[in-house]
Amino acid sequence: MSSSSDRSRILVVGATGVVGEEMLDVLARRGHAIRPIHAFASAGSAGKTVRCGDRELAVEELGESVFRPGDIALFGVDAELARRVAPRAVAAGARVVDNSSAFRLDPAVPLVIPEVNPDDLRGPPAPALLANPNCSTIMLLVALEPLRRAFGIEHVHVATYQAVSGAGRAAMDELRDQTRAVLDGKDLEPRAFPTPCAFNVFPHESAVDPLTGANVEEQKVVAETRRIWHQPDAAIDPTCVRVPVLRAHSQAVTATLGRSASLGEIRDRLAAGAGIRVLDDRIAAGWPTPHRASRQDAVLIGRIRWAMSELDRPEAVRRRVALWLSADQILKGAALNAVQLAESAGPRVLETQRAQSAGWADWARVENGPGTDLLSPYDYHRPRLLDCCVRDGNRYFQTGMGTGKRLHRALELIRSAVRRGV
Repeated sequence: MSSSSDRSRILVVGATGVVGEEMLDVLARRGHAIRPIHAFASAGSAGKTVRCGDRELAVEELGESVFRPGDIALFGVDAELARRVAPRAVAAGARVVDNSSAFRLDPAVPLVIPEVNPDDLRGPPAPALLANPNCSTIMLLVALEPLRRAFGIEHVHVATYQAVSGAGRAAMDELRDQTRAVLDGKDLEPRAFPTPCAFNVFPHESAVDPLTGANVEEQKVVAETRRIWHQPDAAIDPTCVRVPVLRAHSQAVTATLGRSASLGEIRDRLAAGAGIRVLDDRIAAGWPTPHRASRQDAVLIGRIRWAMSELDRPEAVRRRVALWLSADQILKGAALNAVQLAESAGPRVLETQRAQSAGWADWARVENGPGTDLLSPYDYHRPRLLDCCVRDGNRYFQTGMGTGKRLHRALELIRSAVRRGV
């Protein structure tokens, strides 16, 4: 790193919110807590403390001049505040990853899921402002990416079952309070939602377009998918629903592939997909659930089967596959994806620190020679190389084995993939 990179700070804006707190936890888990990290929030939260791994950070007020050149700022605030503050941060020389909807459809701002469209991060120049997609879009597209690359996708139908945490801390508190109230026989008073959320299911609470009947959440999934896929006519039909689950969304997906494939091929592609974990035990009912997905980085996929309408057709021509997904929308749907974007886009402050903390510091030197700049996993981006290395490599790095053994295993994975020409 250059000397300017060494002085870079990590700023979490909205640090006392659900997403902000999760960003701090992700930074710690991925080895960034040893860097200068600052937590910012509103004046009302200034002076409180938040945790980043073993460190306790004092929350600072988000003032007019908190940003400096070289800062990496992770925004976990609403769209209105992001529109006001993010341009100011960029003008001061900071790099911003924004989790709100403020910039997602701005053609000048990359909208990126690292497992899906990492090439959109490529400069020059390196983008100063990045947008995090909607949580439902992220989990859907991570799950579909192995199939899209292998077979193409003509049409997607998705019904979402969205946890209340997607609406923030107040909504989570409301579900707890209303659940107690129902069990105690008391009346329910909805505050975060237009209708009671405990023991209830209702269409997503975002505004409904009177002409199309689609709500804003459904519109986001369609518009963001088309932008991320660079496919303005992508056929996506979502129905978004709120369910009385505290944390982690689920989705029922039916995808029409661009060409026929066997169910075995489909399973293999999904199992090798970056950011994916397959749970598909038909005998023991080992399926993804919000409970299993909570606090997990991966998108869980199960119930992998042909759509019922395909069963009367010869298997050789079947193309409609049904899936069931669960994912922690606070993690991969927000905080984790934001940190991954910061790791994947220059300057290489976060990615280098993460690599060193995980034992990756010698990868580039061994493979490319002394003095080579360390690259993040996404700079080695080849679809099957990620399939072979990132998932298995990360698993080994998270075990208790010694650094030497971890490096040896990681290099074995890379060399094996290179020998196979991936």
